[in-house]
Amino acid sequence: MVTFKQFFSFKDNRFFWINILLMCAVIVAAPFVTLRWMDHYTHHGQAISVPDVKGTHWQRATAELEKQRLKGIVIDSNYVKEAAPGVVLEQNPSALSRVKEGRTVYLIVNTEHVPLIVVPDVMDNSSYRQAEAKLRAIGFKMTEPERISGERDWVYSVKYRGRELQAGEKIPFESVITLCVGNGSEEPTDSLAIDGQPTDDTPVVDKSWF
Repeated sequence: MVTFKQFFSFKDNRFFWINILLMCAVIVAAPFVTLRWMDHYTHHGQAISVPDVKGTHWQRATAELEKQRLKGIVIDSNYVKEAAPGVVLEQNPSALSRVKEGRTVYLIVNTEHVPLIVVPDVMDNSSYRQAEAKLRAIGFKMTEPERISGERDWVYSVKYRGRELQAGEKIPFESVITLCVGNGSEEPTDSLAIDGQPTDDTPVVDKSWF
């Protein structure tokens, strides 16, 4: 049977006190070590100023960001006629923002090529006002309408560079197109001559007899 004196005899064992001291040291040091490790892992207190790369070609912009230990990624593109192809239009985070090393900077760039726009079906099913509004809204430019025989202000066809377009065709954004619109007459406006040349209805005189 263990006596009371024997139970407390560990107090005279120096290894017991050494272990107690080591445990206390670990308990005290553990939070500091953990905090230091977290600061190092999260780069606490270390901030980098994001450079301004707007207006710079996206390849040069990503290289500049890499020099600052940041990462640039192109996530979208828009078309701005006044801007050079491939330049950065927007960046997030914005210039001069303070971020941590390795942060990703998202870039929106100007498209390298003029986008193509689908020609809507306005041929022979729209009035001039309806067709003009729809075509301007999606980015086309308009010349004065070409008046042809037919119902007044009714759109019969759409021309681009002298060629009639079909619904669903794609042509460059901001292209200049012409609407062929009825003039309210079912007959040609000039049946005798076009550009000074005789038509099928113009009488031909044989001058060999003169």
